[in-house]
Amino acid sequence: MGPLAGMKIVELAGIGPVPFCSTLLADMGAQVIRVDRTAPSGLGISGKNPAFDVLGRGRKSISVDLKNPDGVEAVLRLVEGADALVEGFRPGVAERLGLGPDVCLARNEKLVYGRMTGWGQDGPISHAAGHDINYIALSGVLYSVGNKDSGPIPPLNLTGDFGGGAMFLAFGVVSALWEAQRSGKGQVVDTSMLEGSAYLMLPIYGMHGSGFWSDERGANILDTGAPFYGTYETADGKWVSIGSIEPKFYAELMQKTGMDQMDLPAQMDRESWPSVIETYREVFKTKTRDEWCEIMEGSDICFAPVLSMTEAPSHPQNVARDSFVEIAGVTQPGPAPKFSRTQAKAGGPAPVLGQDTSEGLAEWGFSQDEIASLLTSGAVVQTEPYQG
Repeated sequence: MGPLAGMKIVELAGIGPVPFCSTLLADMGAQVIRVDRTAPSGLGISGKNPAFDVLGRGRKSISVDLKNPDGVEAVLRLVEGADALVEGFRPGVAERLGLGPDVCLARNEKLVYGRMTGWGQDGPISHAAGHDINYIALSGVLYSVGNKDSGPIPPLNLTGDFGGGAMFLAFGVVSALWEAQRSGKGQVVDTSMLEGSAYLMLPIYGMHGSGFWSDERGANILDTGAPFYGTYETADGKWVSIGSIEPKFYAELMQKTGMDQMDLPAQMDRESWPSVIETYREVFKTKTRDEWCEIMEGSDICFAPVLSMTEAPSHPQNVARDSFVEIAGVTQPGPAPKFSRTQAKAGGPAPVLGQDTSEGLAEWGFSQDEIASLLTSGAVVQTEPYQG
């Protein structure tokens, strides 16, 4: 069992960071029950195979009508037996549903109430809609990612939704649970993707404050400005990455590429970086990606081939570490980090919305008569598992 075995989490269904937070907790062994809105179909929200909803793996789904007082009461019954609840509504929505933190903490004073928003629970734009790209725009992340010619480039939605959102929510929830063990009291964890993504920039802000990091995009050591930290196209149209920052790693890069014979400017001569980058491009175009792997992989150059999502699971390092798993025929990243004694394990595929309503409520202490009554009133709905 994982290190969070025995922990019970109520997830109010949402998109992006809240499901990923719940997956992190579930992979670590927590028992997660997802409260989905009611739906007439047994095929889930998308009508497609839920196994592809990899953010939904490892938990049960119950379908609840949150406009029905009995449905809200059922969720509050779950809260009574939970260690934590996580939700990702706009500020005020959970309160309007009758599931805000004051109500929930009144039912369970040790509950950790995890909240996930883009801007935070308060502030002048806290109620405005947004997405990852907007939150990281306000934190300084988006401005800093890109090169001189491209303008800002969104790093997928990894920095706001997942790095600055889900992971900070999970960290906050676990931190508050640790404190609750000693105090006997729960609390609200107010997580914002804006603040989390800014936090991820902590060392960059430090370098910026010292004058080492410039606001000029593509002119710094980690943002494609330095020739020895970047990606280069190879003779076969593929790509490799190098990160030879330290002098000894840089010296090995020079030796293995033959650039030590080219009388290049000093490594940290920033004025020369644009012209040296052109030299690197020419050198790396002389061999295929596999040929560069033969020369560099496993060395101290700080080198790796740039792999696609199709290629990455088959790389020997990922195979050796079981970095990827296959669940219901879908290849996906496995749990991380790894533990020596309480090993984490990815759960089964995502459930169809509402497929576990009866079973999930029974596991959380509802009697069969109570479940039957809820089903009859329409407060909850039981659907069928996906048949593909």
